[in-house]
Amino acid sequence: MEKGKDNILRSLDWTTVVLYLMLGTMGWLAICGASYSYIDTSVLEFFALTERTGKQAMWIGVSIIVGIVLMFIDKRSYEFSSRFIYVALILLGILTIFISRDIKGSRSWITIGSFGIQPAEFMKFGTTLALATIMNKYGFSISRRSDFLKCLAIILLPLVVIICQKETGSALVYLSFFIVLYREGMTGMVLFTAISAVVYFVVGIGYENIFFEELPVSVGHYAVTVLIQIFAIGMTAFWCKEKKTAATLLGINIAVSLIAYWIAVYLFSFNILYVQYALLMTDVVYLLIRARIDKQKMLVWTTLFIIVSTLFFHSCDYVFNNVMKPHQRVRIEVLLGLKEDLAGAGYNVHQSKIAIGSGGLFGKGFLNGTQTKLKYVPEQDTDFIFCTVGEEWGFLGSTIVILLFGLLIFRLMKMGERQHEAFGRIYCYSVASIFLVHLFINIGMTIGVMPVIGIPLPFFSYGGSSLVAFTILVFIAIRLDATPRKGLVSNI
Repeated sequence: MEKGKDNILRSLDWTTVVLYLMLGTMGWLAICGASYSYIDTSVLEFFALTERTGKQAMWIGVSIIVGIVLMFIDKRSYEFSSRFIYVALILLGILTIFISRDIKGSRSWITIGSFGIQPAEFMKFGTTLALATIMNKYGFSISRRSDFLKCLAIILLPLVVIICQKETGSALVYLSFFIVLYREGMTGMVLFTAISAVVYFVVGIGYENIFFEELPVSVGHYAVTVLIQIFAIGMTAFWCKEKKTAATLLGINIAVSLIAYWIAVYLFSFNILYVQYALLMTDVVYLLIRARIDKQKMLVWTTLFIIVSTLFFHSCDYVFNNVMKPHQRVRIEVLLGLKEDLAGAGYNVHQSKIAIGSGGLFGKGFLNGTQTKLKYVPEQDTDFIFCTVGEEWGFLGSTIVILLFGLLIFRLMKMGERQHEAFGRIYCYSVASIFLVHLFINIGMTIGVMPVIGIPLPFFSYGGSSLVAFTILVFIAIRLDATPRKGLVSNI
């Protein structure tokens, strides 16, 4: 038994453990900076359980203990218990919808005495285990429709539960699992379609109220129809390998579009958008004909892409104006530069950018940030904790934090690559993807390049649930990687 423990300890990826401890310590110092005020000057208060800094210190201790315990659980136990953990956390998430109190429009917290638990944070861990288990089955193939649908169900079920809790930000994190599916062989067209949808939304909404000088046609709507044509032609040429068909479509679309524009401007005015829709229909018919003649099934998928893209774009306007809540619409409008609301929806981001910019190259020093001390930035120890890092530690400190996160993500990916079984590889890549999305969205949110959707920065944002959940994710990955490998130490 002692020999087994010794082997595990010798095989640990100590680099990752040190990164975890460094990020956890830096996160606590950032919370101290965000919580400190000029009135309360006693440093000892940082460790008082009545203060957020003291509570976070306690949760750091709890997380370290949890991590140590996870190190000595047999690695097979995680795979065997994954279904139970997944189902239990899903049921807990559903229960949360009905028993939790409404906190800032969200019903995602279970209150126990003076503490609150957010099941959504732990559902990421359950989903990661379940996805790794299902993809580790003998004969599994992501290209098989039934297997792909199983993975899709595992990912989308907790996502829907979290949306019902009105935690849109946390739900978006589950899209990170598609990075893992792509790593395991999912066609890149799925990611391409998702990116295309984002482009349609941004271009369509961003330029919806801008019109051509000569014609009463929305630039945004026209541009999206052209983008759909370009994407479809690109898919035909490079994905379907039908370059002659793509060249034919390109020639027809360019010629008809230019002629229609010339007629509308110089002969008689009409809505040239209808011509673009006619071209899209022509593209669909032509591709279906070529698919039948050449017996090329992939062309059928390209026609489906055109149809779905068109329907999605027209649904965007309805969703934006009728489904999204007013504060969500304003946040997107502020992000896209359609509206300036420095006293309302844009206030948090505006103050956050001021705080980060005021830090300069080296920062103002620990506990010396004026923007954060005077509480100009709301939620500065949770969602906007990075502005405290930028103000007190400056550009250099912020860069170091980002580099440490990047190194942690790299180590997790490296762990995944050296796993002998798909379970460990998929688990490690899932954890790396979750961290990547959290990092990208949270920091992007504080510097104004992402909408404010409220997700924590791992190990930095205040909160016991997120800290413990991220610790579980990391230390299970370390444990799966800690199997002795012929005497080699894992962090060489």
